[in-house]
Amino acid sequence: QLQLVESGGGLVQPGGSLRLSCAASGLSLDYYHIGWFRRAPGKEHEEISCIVSSGTTTFYADSVKGRFTASRDIASNTIYLQMNGLKPGDTAVYYCAAVHITAATKCQQYSNMPYRGKGTLVTVSS
Repeated sequence: QLQLVESGGGLVQPGGSLRLSCAASGLSLDYYHIGWFRRAPGKEHEEISCIVSSGTTTFYADSVKGRFTASRDIASNTIYLQMNGLKPGDTAVYYCAAVHITAATKCQQYSNMPYRGKGTLVTVSS
């Protein structure tokens, strides 16, 4: 069974950068669509990006376009989220989640993504 573990979160000043990692184990990412999501205090989960099984990033939320870049390394079975130009509004717990290619053609809303990591906290503050 696919397992996902996020890392790389922390405290960063506004304008700074962080790179989050999502290490997958158990099965190959070739067969999954992987999404990055975040949940800010008091808000619902927000989809940030989606990398489909082919490796193409098919979605970025408007709130992060031009600042965040999702990528995938098949050799290490790891998904990354490079975050630049961070703002206080980016403060949230960030999650990666996956859905098998036989269950969907793209990432789904967070509650419908069967495989989820436990999240990593990103705090943007001066």
